Amino acid sequence: MNHIRILIAEDEKNQRTLLKRILTREGYVVEDAVNGNDAVDKFSHGDFDMVLLDQRLPDTTGIEVLGRIRNINPTIPVILITAFANVRDAVTAMKQGAFHYLTKPVDTDELLLFMKSACATLTLKRENEELRETLKEKYSYSKIIYASGTMEEVISLTFRAAKSDANVLITGESGTGKELIAGAIHNLSSRKEKHFITTHLAALPETLIEAELFGHEKGAFTGADRRRIGKFEFASSGTIFLDEIGDLPQSVQVKLLRVIQDKKIVRLGSNEDISINIRLVCATNKNIEEEIKKGKFRPDLFYRLNVIRIHLPPLRERKEDIPLLVDHFVRTRAEKENKKIRGITDDAMKTLLKYPLPGNVRELENIIERAIVLARGEYITKDELPVSLIPSDKQARSGKLNDTIAGVEKEMIVDAMNRTAGNQTKAALELGISERVLRYKMKKYNITKHK
Repeated sequence: MNHIRILIAEDEKNQRTLLKRILTREGYVVEDAVNGNDAVDKFSHGDFDMVLLDQRLPDTTGIEVLGRIRNINPTIPVILITAFANVRDAVTAMKQGAFHYLTKPVDTDELLLFMKSACATLTLKRENEELRETLKEKYSYSKIIYASGTMEEVISLTFRAAKSDANVLITGESGTGKELIAGAIHNLSSRKEKHFITTHLAALPETLIEAELFGHEKGAFTGADRRRIGKFEFASSGTIFLDEIGDLPQSVQVKLLRVIQDKKIVRLGSNEDISINIRLVCATNKNIEEEIKKGKFRPDLFYRLNVIRIHLPPLRERKEDIPLLVDHFVRTRAEKENKKIRGITDDAMKTLLKYPLPGNVRELENIIERAIVLARGEYITKDELPVSLIPSDKQARSGKLNDTIAGVEKEMIVDAMNRTAGNQTKAALELGISERVLRYKMKKYNITKHK
């Protein structure tokens, strides 16, 4: 269990001993408390990952202890244990942030199931925190910006893929950030101190691809006036990223397959095998399965490349990421252009949210860069956006649904802020969004305080 530390708050000695024995046997590190004050004191001074909390304690209630614990750490998973007659209290505790509840007598299988679920949630949070910190230091994390659940899953898969040496295939439309994910995989891996070599296959003439990848000897072909080391050989012990692998000519596909299988390359004009040790990451905006059906891509090569698949969804399917990306691009581009741009108007943001952004993140960055150059005031307005983004009258009438959604969203945020007495951390957890996204939306809807 990777030394996951559990705090049990239970005043009944037999029940406390039983729970401790069960969890210790499963590999958890367990500490116990006999009442609420003891539990809060130990939690505030200890490094615990999870809490099992009895609803009825001799000095207070489990719900009161839950509140005090979550004030110390609002993300800690807390499982409430309650008598059957107090299920209503357990439901109240769930609304206040408890992870789950169990009724007495505790069913061992049910307990372990909830513990495993809580551990999975905890592991995901830890992985993403570690990933964020690593990317921040190693691979310009400021460029990987997201708020959506779909991108959270992408980042989690990126983290796990980086820990192995398996081949990775990154798919997604142009402009979604495939190269950033490839770089993250390298910089989170054991090869991070070695070379990360990028090759854009679609940009190379077909006649030069093989020489570019595997190198050549002097005189191997017209113009080869000296020996050249190929990308695979140069990347040895590191990572090679082949972008647009779907454009690889079939004549080179069979040679790449052999390189993957044998872990050896042969320079053009040579008969000498050269052993290589590389991590291979590929990307494509094509549907490779369709390319296989058309006879344009070898299925055996696809199976070798597609060990771990990471799919980047288009920006139109994760629109909750757009406001954060816009904010980032406004700040960075304004600084580069030496202009005092404070943000973007609501009308301009609504226009961007309605536009499908076929070019994804790259197109959005270009739109903001253009707007920064054209902006005359402190805020980017709809007038600085390309005319092609502005919907026609007929399209504008369909925007009423978005206005309705915005109204519901604003109401949910106001209710959450009222329920949590203005505590943004608690409100964000209740809404299932980050504090950064909550602050942005509060500013967007002019929500300044709870009533």
